[in-house]
Amino acid sequence: MTESVTTHAASTQRREFRLPDVGEGLTEADIVTWRVKPGDTVTVNQIIVDIETAKAVVELPSPYAGVVAELMVPEGQTVDVGTPIIAVDVPGPAGGPAPAPAGVDRTDPAAIAAAGPHPSSEDLVPPVPPAEERQAVLVGYGVKASATTRRARKAPAGNGSVADPGVSRESTHGAAGSHPGVLAKPPVRKLARGLGVDLSALAGTGPGGSITRDDVQQAAGTSAPQAGPVPDGLREERIPIKGVRKHTAAAVTESARRAPHVTEFLQIDVDATVEAVRRLRELPEFAGVRVSPLLLVARALLIAVARHPMINATWDEDAQEIVVKHYVNLGIAAATDRGLIVPTIKGAHSLGLPALARALAGLADTARAGQASPADLSGGTITITNVGVFGVDAGTPIITPPEAAILAFGQIKDAPWVVDGQLAVRKVTTLSLSFDHRIVDGDLGSAVLRDIGAMLHDPTVMLAWG
Repeated sequence: MTESVTTHAASTQRREFRLPDVGEGLTEADIVTWRVKPGDTVTVNQIIVDIETAKAVVELPSPYAGVVAELMVPEGQTVDVGTPIIAVDVPGPAGGPAPAPAGVDRTDPAAIAAAGPHPSSEDLVPPVPPAEERQAVLVGYGVKASATTRRARKAPAGNGSVADPGVSRESTHGAAGSHPGVLAKPPVRKLARGLGVDLSALAGTGPGGSITRDDVQQAAGTSAPQAGPVPDGLREERIPIKGVRKHTAAAVTESARRAPHVTEFLQIDVDATVEAVRRLRELPEFAGVRVSPLLLVARALLIAVARHPMINATWDEDAQEIVVKHYVNLGIAAATDRGLIVPTIKGAHSLGLPALARALAGLADTARAGQASPADLSGGTITITNVGVFGVDAGTPIITPPEAAILAFGQIKDAPWVVDGQLAVRKVTTLSLSFDHRIVDGDLGSAVLRDIGAMLHDPTVMLAWG
């Protein structure tokens, strides 16, 4: 991270904070919500802005303590990494050490020494709070004090109330949509500002009393059905392609272009799986954890991968090699307000069933709250997409690049089924497996799909194979 420094007077220095790379080599981000305005006093590690990368919404803390001089990029604008986004007037004693020259990393003593006169060593990095207040933050930002955290935290397990960790309590005053003590996500605050809605006057209907998009739209009168003809100016709406949707569009287009997709389908009787889920929910090992059929689908896929490792591979075009992964980072496709994302459970192959259930539940909560980090959304080796939650029987999912396969799990519904020569009503679902035909031939794809189907038809098979 670099900075630009300008001395305004004997007692202050203006420092420009440049948009950093928050991980995974991302080259740009959108400014979602400013948490401060010119004239506000900020402290080191205070959250000053929410940005949206191609993979996640990230809170950026201030590396400086001082007074905000200028917000250099407006909300909603996409900027490249390295672009100055905010200027802060930082106190500096008259006659004190000269600031680091522009373009020099103030956290690198060797770089500053090579550049000439520089601050004392105490000025090179922000002060570190006590150990009990430390928590992991973005590289290059110092340590973030827990007192400056803006995300609401989950309530302790078992109290029946979980705050939405994607909702923030704004700490600064500003225009409509920015009010202290109001629970609302950054996109909701932005919508409120655009519609001129006073968030402090609304009663939220979301988790923990948070304000939702519907609450704002109803207050603005934009959600009611329009009577009569639609004015010409409202016949069409243009939505900028950015953030997660931009990343997803590029990824699926590239996947469809490069990987020759084949999709196979298998319809199965899952009466035994539904019963197994009911019994698992009663076990103390799963107390406080959501247990759904997706848990057993995930377990069945992990066992199938162990039996057929080639399904968990990638195609290395440059090296002209197939790379078989002997570990599983299980991706779970999730539909969010920001678009489709695929957070991953790292090392899923090594988890027991209770741990896998907790990982699935935590992943879903994080994704819905918009808190999935770039690291959460990378490194997957094979993916499941649960289209059944949308009331859909089956689909032809596009492979998450550079993986070799993706499994779609359809809705479970009552259907006529032949059992021992007699017609009966059973719980039935459809599995769809798309795979890269360069790596996976029809025989292997069919074997994987059959194995998963057999384990879901009779979960005791998992005990024999797993």
